[in-house]
Amino acid sequence: MELFNNLILGFTVALSLQNLMYCFIGVFLGTLIGVLPGIGPLATIAMLLPITFNVAPTSALIMLAGIYYGAQYGGSTTAILVNLPGETSAVVTTFDGYQMARQGRAGPALGIAAIGSFVAGTFCTMLIALFGPPLAEMALKFGAPEYFSLMLMGLVTAAVLAHGDMAKALAMTALGLLLGVVGTDVNSGMARFSFGFPELTDGIGFVVLAVGVFAIGEIVSNLGDKEERQIFTGQKIKNLWPNKQDLKDSAMPIMRGTLLGAFFGVLPGTGPSIASFSSYMLEKKMSKHPEKFGKGAIEGVAGPESANNADAQTKFIPTLTLGIPASATMALMLGALTIQGIAPGPQVMTQKPDLFWGLVASMWVGNLMLVLLNMPLIGLWVSLLKVPYRLLFPAIMAFSCIGIYSVNNSAFEIYLTAIFGVVGFIWLRLECQPAPLLLGFVLGPLMEENLRRALLISRGDPTVFFTRPISLGFMIATAIIVIIMVLPALKKRRAAITD
Repeated sequence: MELFNNLILGFTVALSLQNLMYCFIGVFLGTLIGVLPGIGPLATIAMLLPITFNVAPTSALIMLAGIYYGAQYGGSTTAILVNLPGETSAVVTTFDGYQMARQGRAGPALGIAAIGSFVAGTFCTMLIALFGPPLAEMALKFGAPEYFSLMLMGLVTAAVLAHGDMAKALAMTALGLLLGVVGTDVNSGMARFSFGFPELTDGIGFVVLAVGVFAIGEIVSNLGDKEERQIFTGQKIKNLWPNKQDLKDSAMPIMRGTLLGAFFGVLPGTGPSIASFSSYMLEKKMSKHPEKFGKGAIEGVAGPESANNADAQTKFIPTLTLGIPASATMALMLGALTIQGIAPGPQVMTQKPDLFWGLVASMWVGNLMLVLLNMPLIGLWVSLLKVPYRLLFPAIMAFSCIGIYSVNNSAFEIYLTAIFGVVGFIWLRLECQPAPLLLGFVLGPLMEENLRRALLISRGDPTVFFTRPISLGFMIATAIIVIIMVLPALKKRRAAITD
Protein backbone atom coordinates (compact mmCIF):
# COMPACT_ATOMS: atom_id res chain seq x y z
CA MET A 1 0.00 0.00 0.00
CA GLU A 2 2.84 2.36 0.82
CA LEU A 3 4.42 1.69 -2.59
CA PHE A 4 1.10 2.50 -4.26
CA ASN A 5 0.82 5.80 -2.38
CA ASN A 6 4.43 6.67 -3.25
CA LEU A 7 3.78 5.99 -6.94
CA ILE A 8 0.68 8.21 -6.84
CA LEU A 9 2.87 10.98 -5.38
CA GLY A 10 5.47 10.34 -8.11
CA PHE A 11 2.98 10.53 -10.97
CA THR A 12 1.42 13.66 -9.48
CA VAL A 13 4.87 15.29 -9.63
CA ALA A 14 5.91 13.81 -13.00
CA LEU A 15 2.64 14.70 -14.78
CA SER A 16 2.75 18.38 -13.83
CA LEU A 17 2.99 20.60 -16.88
CA GLN A 18 6.47 21.87 -15.99
CA ASN A 19 7.96 18.42 -15.39
CA LEU A 20 6.31 16.98 -18.53
CA MET A 21 8.01 19.75 -20.50
CA TYR A 22 11.43 19.02 -18.98
CA CYS A 23 10.93 15.28 -19.51
CA PHE A 24 10.13 15.94 -23.18
CA ILE A 25 13.18 18.20 -23.55
CA GLY A 26 15.34 15.51 -21.94
CA VAL A 27 14.22 12.57 -24.09
CA PHE A 28 14.28 14.72 -27.24
CA LEU A 29 17.84 15.92 -26.58
CA GLY A 30 18.83 12.40 -25.54
CA THR A 31 17.58 10.93 -28.79
CA LEU A 32 19.28 13.71 -30.74
CA ILE A 33 22.68 13.09 -29.15
CA GLY A 34 22.18 9.35 -29.42
CA VAL A 35 21.72 9.80 -33.16
CA LEU A 36 24.73 12.09 -33.63
CA PRO A 37 28.02 10.17 -33.31
CA GLY A 38 30.67 11.55 -30.97
CA ILE A 39 28.38 13.57 -28.71
CA GLY A 40 27.50 11.16 -25.91
CA PRO A 41 25.18 11.66 -22.91
CA LEU A 42 28.19 12.32 -20.67
CA ALA A 43 29.37 15.32 -22.70
CA THR A 44 25.83 16.66 -23.16
CA ILE A 45 24.87 16.42 -19.49
CA ALA A 46 28.18 18.06 -18.58
CA MET A 47 27.40 20.97 -20.91
CA LEU A 48 23.83 21.34 -19.66
CA LEU A 49 24.67 21.28 -15.94
CA PRO A 50 25.01 25.10 -15.69
CA ILE A 51 21.47 25.49 -17.08
CA THR A 52 20.04 23.43 -14.22
CA PHE A 53 21.21 25.96 -11.61
CA ASN A 54 18.03 28.02 -11.97
CA VAL A 55 15.70 25.05 -12.43
CA ALA A 56 13.85 23.22 -9.64
CA PRO A 57 15.83 20.12 -8.49
CA THR A 58 13.14 17.62 -9.54
CA SER A 59 12.75 19.15 -13.00
CA ALA A 60 16.52 19.29 -13.49
CA LEU A 61 16.99 15.62 -12.61
CA ILE A 62 14.03 14.54 -14.76
CA MET A 63 15.57 16.34 -17.74
CA LEU A 64 19.08 14.95 -17.17
CA ALA A 65 17.72 11.42 -16.69
CA GLY A 66 15.72 11.75 -19.92
CA ILE A 67 18.90 12.70 -21.76
CA TYR A 68 20.67 9.62 -20.40
CA TYR A 69 18.16 6.91 -21.27
CA GLY A 70 17.01 8.77 -24.39
CA ALA A 71 20.57 8.56 -25.75
CA GLN A 72 20.57 4.77 -25.33
CA TYR A 73 17.38 4.66 -27.40
CA GLY A 74 18.53 7.09 -30.09
CA GLY A 75 21.75 5.18 -30.78
CA SER A 76 19.76 2.25 -32.21
CA THR A 77 18.09 4.30 -34.97
CA THR A 78 21.29 5.17 -36.79
CA ALA A 79 22.83 1.79 -35.98
CA ILE A 80 20.00 0.16 -37.94
CA LEU A 81 19.54 2.68 -40.76
CA VAL A 82 23.05 4.03 -41.23
CA ASN A 83 25.32 1.27 -39.86
CA LEU A 84 26.76 3.95 -37.57
CA PRO A 85 26.26 3.58 -33.79
CA GLY A 86 25.45 6.90 -32.15
CA GLU A 87 26.44 5.32 -28.81
CA THR A 88 29.04 2.65 -27.97
CA SER A 89 26.26 0.45 -26.60
CA ALA A 90 24.62 0.48 -30.06
CA VAL A 91 27.66 -1.06 -31.78
CA VAL A 92 26.16 -4.53 -31.33
CA THR A 93 22.88 -3.41 -32.92
CA THR A 94 24.71 -2.72 -36.20
CA PHE A 95 25.62 -6.42 -36.57
CA ASP A 96 22.07 -7.52 -37.40
CA GLY A 97 20.06 -4.28 -37.45
CA TYR A 98 21.76 -2.88 -40.56
CA GLN A 99 21.55 -6.26 -42.30
CA MET A 100 17.79 -6.26 -41.66
CA ALA A 101 17.59 -2.75 -43.16
CA ARG A 102 19.43 -3.93 -46.28
CA GLN A 103 16.93 -6.78 -46.60
CA GLY A 104 14.04 -4.31 -46.55
CA ARG A 105 13.17 -5.05 -42.88
CA ALA A 106 14.25 -1.74 -41.34
CA GLY A 107 10.71 -1.21 -39.99
CA PRO A 108 10.55 -4.40 -37.88
CA ALA A 109 14.12 -3.80 -36.67
CA LEU A 110 13.24 -0.29 -35.45
CA GLY A 111 9.94 -1.54 -34.04
CA ILE A 112 11.47 -4.37 -32.00
CA ALA A 113 14.20 -2.00 -30.74
CA ALA A 114 11.46 0.34 -29.50
CA ILE A 115 9.45 -2.48 -27.91
CA GLY A 116 12.54 -3.98 -26.24
CA SER A 117 13.60 -0.59 -24.91
CA PHE A 118 10.13 0.17 -23.56
CA VAL A 119 9.73 -3.24 -21.88
CA ALA A 120 13.22 -3.03 -20.34
CA GLY A 121 12.68 0.55 -19.18
CA THR A 122 9.30 -0.28 -17.61
CA PHE A 123 10.60 -3.40 -15.84
CA CYS A 124 13.68 -1.64 -14.44
CA THR A 125 11.66 1.37 -13.29
CA MET A 126 9.56 -1.11 -11.29
CA LEU A 127 12.79 -2.53 -9.84
CA ILE A 128 13.84 0.94 -8.68
CA ALA A 129 10.42 1.47 -7.07
CA LEU A 130 10.48 -1.95 -5.35
CA PHE A 131 14.10 -2.19 -4.20
CA GLY A 132 14.94 1.48 -3.73
CA PRO A 133 13.20 1.98 -0.34
CA PRO A 134 14.61 -1.22 1.31
CA LEU A 135 18.12 -0.37 0.12
CA ALA A 136 17.82 3.19 1.39
CA GLU A 137 16.50 1.94 4.74
CA MET A 138 19.46 -0.41 5.06
CA ALA A 139 21.86 2.39 4.08
CA LEU A 140 20.52 4.59 6.87
CA LYS A 141 22.07 2.12 9.33
CA PHE A 142 25.52 2.67 7.81
CA GLY A 143 28.13 4.53 9.81
CA ALA A 144 31.25 6.33 8.59
CA PRO A 145 33.35 3.10 8.34
CA GLU A 146 30.67 1.37 6.23
CA TYR A 147 30.35 4.34 3.87
CA PHE A 148 34.12 4.60 3.41
CA SER A 149 34.44 0.86 2.69
CA LEU A 150 31.48 0.94 0.28
CA MET A 151 32.93 3.92 -1.63
CA LEU A 152 36.34 2.24 -1.77
CA MET A 153 34.74 -0.90 -3.22
CA GLY A 154 32.83 1.20 -5.75
CA LEU A 155 35.95 3.02 -6.91
CA VAL A 156 38.05 -0.14 -7.19
CA THR A 157 35.25 -1.94 -9.06
CA ALA A 158 34.86 0.97 -11.46
CA ALA A 159 38.61 1.00 -12.10
CA VAL A 160 39.05 -2.73 -12.69
CA LEU A 161 35.95 -2.98 -14.90
CA ALA A 162 36.79 0.09 -16.99
CA HIS A 163 37.80 -0.27 -20.62
CA GLY A 164 41.51 -0.60 -21.30
CA ASP A 165 44.45 -1.07 -18.98
CA MET A 166 43.56 -1.60 -15.30
CA ALA A 167 46.70 0.20 -14.05
CA LYS A 168 45.74 3.31 -16.06
CA ALA A 169 42.20 3.17 -14.70
CA LEU A 170 43.45 2.93 -11.10
CA ALA A 171 45.84 5.83 -11.76
CA MET A 172 42.98 7.96 -13.14
CA THR A 173 40.90 7.12 -10.06
CA ALA A 174 43.75 8.20 -7.77
CA LEU A 175 44.15 11.43 -9.74
CA GLY A 176 40.43 12.09 -9.38
CA LEU A 177 40.72 11.65 -5.61
CA LEU A 178 43.60 14.16 -5.53
CA LEU A 179 41.69 16.72 -7.60
CA GLY A 180 38.71 16.27 -5.28
CA VAL A 181 40.66 17.44 -2.20
CA VAL A 182 41.84 20.70 -3.81
CA GLY A 183 40.50 23.64 -1.80
CA THR A 184 40.10 24.56 1.86
CA ASP A 185 40.51 21.84 4.49
CA VAL A 186 37.30 21.66 6.51
CA ASN A 187 39.06 20.91 9.81
CA SER A 188 42.04 23.28 9.72
CA GLY A 189 40.74 25.96 7.34
CA MET A 190 44.05 25.84 5.41
CA ALA A 191 44.14 26.00 1.61
CA ARG A 192 45.34 22.76 -0.02
CA PHE A 193 46.87 22.50 -3.50
CA SER A 194 45.65 25.98 -4.46
CA PHE A 195 49.15 27.04 -5.67
CA GLY A 196 48.52 30.63 -4.69
CA PHE A 197 45.36 31.03 -6.81
CA PRO A 198 42.56 32.42 -4.63
CA GLU A 199 40.00 31.01 -7.10
CA LEU A 200 41.09 27.48 -6.12
CA THR A 201 40.50 27.93 -2.39
CA ASP A 202 36.89 26.79 -2.93
CA GLY A 203 38.10 23.79 -4.91
CA ILE A 204 37.88 22.89 -8.58
CA GLY A 205 34.35 23.33 -9.85
CA PHE A 206 32.57 20.08 -10.70
CA VAL A 207 31.17 21.60 -13.90
CA VAL A 208 34.64 22.88 -14.91
CA LEU A 209 36.16 19.40 -14.75
CA ALA A 210 33.18 17.67 -16.37
CA VAL A 211 32.90 20.08 -19.32
CA GLY A 212 36.68 20.31 -19.83
CA VAL A 213 37.46 16.60 -19.82
CA PHE A 214 34.25 15.08 -21.16
CA ALA A 215 32.79 17.74 -23.43
CA ILE A 216 35.73 19.66 -24.88
CA GLY A 217 38.37 16.90 -24.63
CA GLU A 218 36.17 14.25 -26.21
CA ILE A 219 34.78 16.52 -28.92
CA VAL A 220 38.24 17.73 -29.97
CA SER A 221 39.36 14.10 -30.08
CA ASN A 222 36.44 13.24 -32.36
CA LEU A 223 37.54 15.91 -34.86
CA GLY A 224 40.49 13.71 -35.80
CA ASP A 225 38.28 10.73 -36.63
CA LYS A 226 37.44 10.17 -40.25
CA GLU A 227 33.72 10.37 -40.92
CA GLU A 228 32.39 7.37 -42.80
CA ARG A 229 28.65 7.30 -43.09
CA GLN A 230 26.91 4.65 -45.17
CA ILE A 231 23.47 6.24 -45.44
CA PHE A 232 20.77 3.62 -45.95
CA THR A 233 19.14 4.32 -49.31
CA GLY A 234 16.86 1.32 -49.44
CA GLN A 235 13.10 1.33 -49.91
CA LYS A 236 10.82 3.48 -47.77
CA ILE A 237 10.58 2.36 -44.16
CA LYS A 238 7.24 0.70 -43.48
CA ASN A 239 5.61 -1.94 -41.25
CA LEU A 240 7.18 -0.62 -38.06
CA TRP A 241 5.14 -3.08 -35.99
CA PRO A 242 6.83 -6.53 -36.12
CA ASN A 243 4.77 -9.54 -37.26
CA LYS A 244 3.77 -12.45 -34.98
CA GLN A 245 6.86 -14.49 -35.83
CA ASP A 246 9.16 -11.55 -35.09
CA LEU A 247 7.45 -10.99 -31.73
CA LYS A 248 7.70 -14.71 -30.92
CA ASP A 249 11.40 -14.81 -31.81
CA SER A 250 12.09 -11.66 -29.79
CA ALA A 251 10.08 -12.34 -26.61
CA MET A 252 12.70 -14.40 -24.76
CA PRO A 253 15.71 -12.32 -25.97
CA ILE A 254 13.94 -9.20 -24.64
CA MET A 255 13.38 -10.87 -21.25
CA ARG A 256 16.93 -12.22 -21.01
CA GLY A 257 18.41 -8.91 -22.18
CA THR A 258 16.36 -7.00 -19.61
CA LEU A 259 17.50 -9.23 -16.74
CA LEU A 260 21.13 -9.16 -17.91
CA GLY A 261 21.09 -5.37 -18.26
CA ALA A 262 19.50 -4.98 -14.82
CA PHE A 263 22.30 -7.09 -13.32
CA PHE A 264 25.10 -5.11 -14.96
CA GLY A 265 23.35 -1.82 -14.22
CA VAL A 266 23.85 -1.98 -10.46
CA LEU A 267 27.56 -2.82 -10.78
CA PRO A 268 29.87 0.26 -10.63
CA GLY A 269 31.93 0.91 -13.75
CA THR A 270 30.02 -1.35 -16.15
CA GLY A 271 28.62 0.69 -19.03
CA PRO A 272 25.64 -0.27 -21.23
CA SER A 273 28.08 -1.53 -23.90
CA ILE A 274 29.12 -4.45 -21.63
CA ALA A 275 25.46 -5.38 -21.10
CA SER A 276 24.62 -5.23 -24.82
CA PHE A 277 27.69 -7.27 -25.87
CA SER A 278 26.95 -9.88 -23.18
CA SER A 279 23.33 -10.12 -24.32
CA TYR A 280 24.35 -10.60 -27.96
CA MET A 281 26.79 -13.39 -27.08
CA LEU A 282 24.18 -15.06 -24.86
CA GLU A 283 21.53 -14.99 -27.60
CA LYS A 284 23.96 -16.36 -30.17
CA LYS A 285 24.96 -19.18 -27.82
CA MET A 286 21.35 -20.08 -26.97
CA SER A 287 20.03 -19.86 -30.53
CA LYS A 288 19.19 -23.02 -32.47
CA HIS A 289 20.46 -21.22 -35.59
CA PRO A 290 23.56 -19.23 -34.54
CA GLU A 291 24.59 -18.95 -38.18
CA LYS A 292 21.79 -16.37 -38.69
CA PHE A 293 23.52 -13.88 -36.39
CA GLY A 294 25.30 -11.17 -38.34
CA LYS A 295 22.98 -11.76 -41.29
CA GLY A 296 19.81 -10.11 -40.05
CA ALA A 297 18.63 -12.07 -36.97
CA ILE A 298 15.99 -10.06 -35.13
CA GLU A 299 17.13 -11.65 -31.84
CA GLY A 300 20.45 -9.82 -32.33
CA VAL A 301 18.56 -6.52 -32.15
CA ALA A 302 15.98 -7.36 -29.45
CA GLY A 303 18.38 -8.68 -26.78
CA PRO A 304 21.12 -6.00 -26.88
CA GLU A 305 18.65 -3.10 -27.15
CA SER A 306 16.75 -4.36 -24.11
CA ALA A 307 20.02 -4.90 -22.21
CA ASN A 308 21.48 -1.43 -22.76
CA ASN A 309 18.23 0.31 -21.79
CA ALA A 310 17.82 -1.87 -18.70
CA ASP A 311 21.41 -1.05 -17.72
CA ALA A 312 20.79 2.69 -18.13
CA GLN A 313 17.69 2.59 -15.90
CA THR A 314 19.10 0.43 -13.07
CA LYS A 315 22.20 2.66 -12.80
CA PHE A 316 19.88 4.91 -10.78
CA ILE A 317 19.45 2.30 -8.00
CA PRO A 318 22.86 2.68 -6.25
CA THR A 319 23.00 6.36 -7.20
CA LEU A 320 19.69 7.37 -5.64
CA THR A 321 19.60 4.97 -2.68
CA LEU A 322 23.24 4.82 -1.54
CA GLY A 323 24.67 8.02 -3.03
CA ILE A 324 27.27 5.91 -4.87
CA PRO A 325 27.46 6.66 -8.63
CA ALA A 326 27.53 3.48 -10.73
CA SER A 327 28.98 5.30 -13.75
CA ALA A 328 30.48 8.62 -14.80
CA THR A 329 27.07 9.83 -15.99
CA MET A 330 25.58 8.99 -12.60
CA ALA A 331 28.42 10.98 -11.02
CA LEU A 332 27.14 13.96 -13.00
CA MET A 333 23.66 13.29 -11.61
CA LEU A 334 25.10 13.40 -8.09
CA GLY A 335 26.87 16.61 -9.05
CA ALA A 336 23.52 18.08 -10.13
CA LEU A 337 22.05 17.16 -6.73
CA THR A 338 24.98 18.75 -4.91
CA ILE A 339 24.71 21.91 -7.02
CA GLN A 340 21.07 22.17 -5.92
CA GLY A 341 22.16 21.97 -2.27
CA ILE A 342 20.88 18.41 -1.75
CA ALA A 343 23.21 15.95 0.00
CA PRO A 344 23.19 12.69 -2.00
CA GLY A 345 22.44 9.46 -0.16
CA PRO A 346 19.59 7.46 1.37
CA GLN A 347 18.21 10.51 3.17
CA VAL A 348 17.07 11.92 -0.20
CA MET A 349 14.19 9.42 -0.23
CA THR A 350 12.97 10.44 3.22
CA GLN A 351 13.70 14.17 3.06
CA LYS A 352 12.77 14.71 -0.61
CA PRO A 353 10.17 12.03 -1.45
CA ASP A 354 8.69 14.18 -4.23
CA LEU A 355 12.11 14.30 -5.94
CA PHE A 356 12.77 10.54 -5.71
CA TRP A 357 9.31 9.29 -6.64
CA GLY A 358 8.81 12.05 -9.21
CA LEU A 359 12.01 10.91 -10.95
CA VAL A 360 10.92 7.24 -10.81
CA ALA A 361 7.50 8.03 -12.30
CA SER A 362 9.05 10.27 -14.97
CA MET A 363 10.99 7.25 -16.27
CA TRP A 364 7.72 5.54 -17.19
CA VAL A 365 6.47 8.75 -18.81
CA GLY A 366 9.82 9.26 -20.58
CA ASN A 367 9.93 5.73 -21.99
CA LEU A 368 6.42 6.15 -23.39
CA MET A 369 7.41 9.52 -24.88
CA LEU A 370 10.42 7.89 -26.56
CA VAL A 371 8.23 5.38 -28.38
CA LEU A 372 5.63 7.95 -29.45
CA LEU A 373 8.22 10.59 -30.37
CA ASN A 374 10.77 8.63 -32.34
CA MET A 375 8.73 6.65 -34.82
CA PRO A 376 7.47 9.73 -36.77
CA LEU A 377 10.88 11.43 -36.60
CA ILE A 378 13.08 8.69 -38.08
CA GLY A 379 13.53 10.63 -41.34
CA LEU A 380 14.62 13.74 -39.40
CA TRP A 381 17.25 11.84 -37.41
CA VAL A 382 18.79 10.37 -40.56
CA SER A 383 18.86 13.82 -42.22
CA LEU A 384 20.78 15.23 -39.24
CA LEU A 385 23.61 12.80 -39.97
CA LYS A 386 24.37 14.74 -43.15
CA VAL A 387 25.51 17.75 -41.06
CA PRO A 388 29.35 17.68 -40.97
CA TYR A 389 30.79 17.28 -37.51
CA ARG A 390 33.20 20.18 -38.08
CA LEU A 391 30.18 22.51 -38.23
CA LEU A 392 28.72 21.21 -34.96
CA PHE A 393 32.04 21.61 -33.12
CA PRO A 394 32.21 25.47 -32.87
CA ALA A 395 28.61 25.71 -31.65
CA ILE A 396 29.22 23.11 -28.94
CA MET A 397 32.42 24.86 -27.81
CA ALA A 398 30.71 28.27 -27.62
CA PHE A 399 27.77 26.80 -25.70
CA SER A 400 30.16 25.15 -23.22
CA CYS A 401 32.07 28.40 -22.55
CA ILE A 402 28.87 30.40 -22.02
CA GLY A 403 27.61 27.75 -19.60
CA ILE A 404 30.85 27.73 -17.59
CA TYR A 405 31.00 31.54 -17.35
CA SER A 406 27.36 31.77 -16.26
CA VAL A 407 28.02 29.65 -13.14
CA ASN A 408 30.24 32.11 -11.21
CA ASN A 409 30.92 34.84 -13.80
CA SER A 410 34.56 33.79 -13.60
CA ALA A 411 36.98 34.04 -16.54
CA PHE A 412 39.45 31.92 -14.53
CA GLU A 413 37.08 28.96 -14.75
CA ILE A 414 37.00 29.23 -18.55
CA TYR A 415 40.82 29.07 -18.63
CA LEU A 416 40.72 26.11 -16.24
CA THR A 417 38.14 24.37 -18.45
CA ALA A 418 40.40 24.89 -21.49
CA ILE A 419 43.34 23.35 -19.59
CA PHE A 420 41.23 20.33 -18.64
CA GLY A 421 40.09 20.11 -22.26
CA VAL A 422 43.70 19.86 -23.47
CA VAL A 423 44.58 17.38 -20.72
CA GLY A 424 41.43 15.38 -21.45
CA PHE A 425 42.35 15.17 -25.14
CA ILE A 426 45.85 13.90 -24.19
CA TRP A 427 44.34 11.31 -21.85
CA LEU A 428 42.09 10.00 -24.59
CA ARG A 429 45.02 9.73 -27.02
CA LEU A 430 47.00 7.85 -24.35
CA GLU A 431 43.97 5.54 -23.90
CA CYS A 432 43.45 6.67 -20.30
CA GLN A 433 39.68 6.53 -19.78
CA PRO A 434 38.52 9.64 -17.89
CA ALA A 435 35.36 8.04 -16.38
CA PRO A 436 37.20 6.68 -13.27
CA LEU A 437 38.67 10.18 -12.79
CA LEU A 438 35.21 11.71 -12.44
CA LEU A 439 34.08 8.99 -10.03
CA GLY A 440 37.18 9.62 -7.90
CA PHE A 441 36.61 13.39 -8.04
CA VAL A 442 32.99 13.08 -6.85
CA LEU A 443 33.65 10.48 -4.17
CA GLY A 444 37.01 11.90 -3.00
CA PRO A 445 35.65 14.55 -0.58
CA LEU A 446 32.97 12.14 0.69
CA MET A 447 35.59 9.41 1.29
CA GLU A 448 37.88 11.85 3.11
CA GLU A 449 35.03 13.05 5.31
CA ASN A 450 33.95 9.50 6.24
CA LEU A 451 37.57 8.37 6.75
CA ARG A 452 38.23 11.22 9.20
CA ARG A 453 34.93 10.67 10.98
CA ALA A 454 35.60 6.92 11.35
CA LEU A 455 39.07 7.54 12.74
CA LEU A 456 37.75 10.17 15.17
CA ILE A 457 35.13 7.73 16.44
CA SER A 458 37.75 4.98 16.87
CA ARG A 459 40.35 7.42 18.31
CA GLY A 460 42.74 6.82 15.44
CA ASP A 461 42.42 3.02 15.32
CA PRO A 462 42.38 1.91 11.64
CA THR A 463 41.09 -1.55 12.57
CA VAL A 464 37.61 0.00 12.85
CA PHE A 465 37.14 -0.80 9.14
CA PHE A 466 37.74 -4.51 9.81
CA THR A 467 36.00 -5.00 13.16
CA ARG A 468 32.53 -3.91 11.98
CA PRO A 469 30.82 -6.73 10.01
CA ILE A 470 29.36 -4.70 7.10
CA SER A 471 32.55 -2.69 6.61
CA LEU A 472 34.62 -5.90 6.75
CA GLY A 473 32.35 -7.45 4.10
CA PHE A 474 32.96 -4.52 1.74
CA MET A 475 36.73 -4.68 2.36
CA ILE A 476 36.82 -8.43 1.63
CA ALA A 477 34.76 -7.92 -1.54
CA THR A 478 37.20 -5.20 -2.66
CA ALA A 479 40.19 -7.49 -2.10
CA ILE A 480 38.51 -10.35 -4.00
CA ILE A 481 37.72 -8.06 -6.96
CA VAL A 482 41.36 -6.91 -7.16
CA ILE A 483 42.72 -10.48 -6.87
CA ILE A 484 40.37 -11.78 -9.58
CA MET A 485 41.50 -9.05 -11.97
CA VAL A 486 45.22 -9.17 -11.13
CA LEU A 487 45.79 -12.97 -11.16
CA PRO A 488 45.29 -13.49 -14.94
CA ALA A 489 47.78 -10.70 -15.68
CA LEU A 490 50.35 -12.22 -13.28
CA LYS A 491 49.90 -15.65 -14.85
CA LYS A 492 50.50 -14.23 -18.33
CA ARG A 493 53.63 -12.39 -17.15
CA ARG A 494 54.96 -15.52 -15.45
CA ALA A 495 54.28 -17.57 -18.59
CA ALA A 496 56.09 -14.99 -20.75
CA ILE A 497 59.14 -15.06 -18.40
CA THR A 498 59.34 -18.87 -18.35
CA ASP A 499 59.04 -19.01 -22.13
